[in-house]
Amino acid sequence: MSDAPKTAVVTGGSAGIGKAICLDLLEQGYEVVSLARRKAEIDHPKLQSIEVDLADRAATAEAAKELVSRFELTTVVHNAGVIRAALLPEVQLSDLDALVDLHLGCAIQLVQAALGLATRTSYSATKAGMLGMARTWALELAPEGITVNVVAPGPIRTDMFYDVVEAGSEKERALAASVPVRRLGESADVARAVRFFADPANSFVTGQVLYVCGGTSVGSLAL
Repeated sequence: MSDAPKTAVVTGGSAGIGKAICLDLLEQGYEVVSLARRKAEIDHPKLQSIEVDLADRAATAEAAKELVSRFELTTVVHNAGVIRAALLPEVQLSDLDALVDLHLGCAIQLVQAALGLATRTSYSATKAGMLGMARTWALELAPEGITVNVVAPGPIRTDMFYDVVEAGSEKERALAASVPVRRLGESADVARAVRFFADPANSFVTGQVLYVCGGTSVGSLAL
């Protein structure tokens, strides 16, 4: 292993899996910082604890500032998590907000503090969340005869697309050329996929994702 200093932050490091991760990293020579509501009950000279409620955005922001001011991080382990189990009719949006803040928001805040990188995180994370919800709903609602599926469009020629890519530009032509079917999609392509899922004749199809993407979800091939 490299002798370069290694410092890891572990969220939820005070108990359970998080504590086990802290102990393992300490054994590997890491300096470890636990972020949790309680101080980690680990007696080790290379362990530090910052007590914080990671579901509180403001408190997490302050903890992140303290973290990067005191330590040069090499590893971020976002382990903290909670479960607020409820079937769809009982789901409270306040629970959703709390889980998003902890599971996604906290991770974003910590990585932003550590790296300062701009990404498309919010878009991709929420879209990924839709896939997870659809799979769960498909199982929950199947006994009621309700199907739940997802249509995932690729590059489609819409106003939103042209807000990002100038119409008729070289970038648009290059994007079209990179699609395996060698064209951009049209809104009607997506509409036909939705029609398939909406057709009662296809009621045996549920919990699926249909990529309407010209093959871009598989990859691109330049010959």
